[in-house]
Amino acid sequence: MTAVQKVAIVGSGVAGLAAAIQLAKAGVHVDLFEAKPELSTQGSGISLQGNALRVFGALGVWDDIRAAGYAFEGLNLRAPGPGAPIVAQLPDIKAGGPEYPSSMGMPRADLTRILLEHAERAGAKVHFGRKITGADLRADDAVELYVDDESVGEYDLLIGADGLNSAVRDLIGIETKPQPTGMGIWRTFVSRPAEVERTELYYGGPVYIAGYTPTGQDSMYAFLVEKAQDRFGTSDEDATRIMLEESRAYDGPWNSIRADLEAGANANYTWFTSHLVDGAWNRGRAIIIGDAAHSCPPTIAQGAAQGLEDAYVLTELLVARDELDQQLWDDFHARRVPRAKAVVEASVQLGQWQIDGNRDADAGGLIFGIAKKMAEPA
Repeated sequence: MTAVQKVAIVGSGVAGLAAAIQLAKAGVHVDLFEAKPELSTQGSGISLQGNALRVFGALGVWDDIRAAGYAFEGLNLRAPGPGAPIVAQLPDIKAGGPEYPSSMGMPRADLTRILLEHAERAGAKVHFGRKITGADLRADDAVELYVDDESVGEYDLLIGADGLNSAVRDLIGIETKPQPTGMGIWRTFVSRPAEVERTELYYGGPVYIAGYTPTGQDSMYAFLVEKAQDRFGTSDEDATRIMLEESRAYDGPWNSIRADLEAGANANYTWFTSHLVDGAWNRGRAIIIGDAAHSCPPTIAQGAAQGLEDAYVLTELLVARDELDQQLWDDFHARRVPRAKAVVEASVQLGQWQIDGNRDADAGGLIFGIAKKMAEPA
C-alpha cells in the first residue's frame, strides 16, 4: 500500500520525470502534464555530480544515462592568456559513492529523453500541450486539477515540478520567486577537442568565468559568465558575435570553440537566479519541488541534482508510507529544506565572490565542503 494512488505531476523536467518513474513503478496512477507541445530538444549540456548519478541508480536509469553521457573525474583550472596553462588539477569527491564517477556531462535533450522513456515504460501517462490553469485543494484529501480551463478530475496529490516560473507555485499561493543574482551566462553546444577530458574553468580575463564540460565523445558545452546585461532579444547573429568577442582572451580549447561558433554553432543567454522556499513546500496535498521550490546559479553544478533528490525523497516516503499525513510532510521537509538551502547559499556566495573580485575567498574550500555534504544520503 502506498500513501497515494493517483498523482498529477506538472512539468517534464528531470524532477517531474524522476517522480513519475518512481511512482509509476510502485503502481501509482500518474498523469504528467507539460505545457509545451513536445519534449524540448533545445539547450546545450548539463553537468551532473555524483549525488545526481546516485539517484539515477535508484531510479533504474543509470545504465542508459552512462551510455549517453561522458563520465569523468576531477576539475582543471586554467589561466587566461596565451597557451591557457593549467594552473591546478583538483580531484572530485565521489558524492554518489564509489560505484559512480564523480561527475558527468551530457546533452540535456538526451537526459530528458531517457527519463521520459523510462517514465512511460513504467506506466506514467504523459500529456504534452496541456497547461495547468487551476488547482482546487479539497481540504486534506484531494486536489481537483484544471487543465486548459477544464477539470481533469481529482488526485490524491499534485506535484509541481514546473520550473522557475512555476504555475503550481502561483496557484497554491507561494509567493517566493527567483531573483537575479547579478550574473548572466552565454552557452553554446560544440564539438569536443580530444584534449578536453573533464570540466575546465578559467578565472580572470574579461568575464567572471569561462569554461566547458564534455558531454559525449564528440560534444561538449561551453559557457562564459559575465555581469548580467539586457541581452534578451539579441539576434542569433549578434549572440554568436558577442560570445566570440568575449572569448578571445581565452586560449587552448577555446580556439576550437570559436571555430565552431564561426561555423554556425548557436549561442544563448540567460541570467542567474536564486530563491528558496524556506519553509513548507506544500499547501495541503499540493507540493512544489526542483526549480519551482529552489534555484541557484550553476556555480557548483547542483541544480539538477537537487531537483532529482527532491523527487527521490518525496517518492520514497510516498511509497513507504500508508498515509499522506503531516508526519510525512515533516519528514520530507526535514530532509530536503536544509540541504537545498546549503546548496543555494553556497552557489550564491561563490558567485558573489566573483562579482566582488574577492581574491582571498576560499572558493575551493566552499566547493569541497558542499561536495562532502552531498556525499551524505539525501
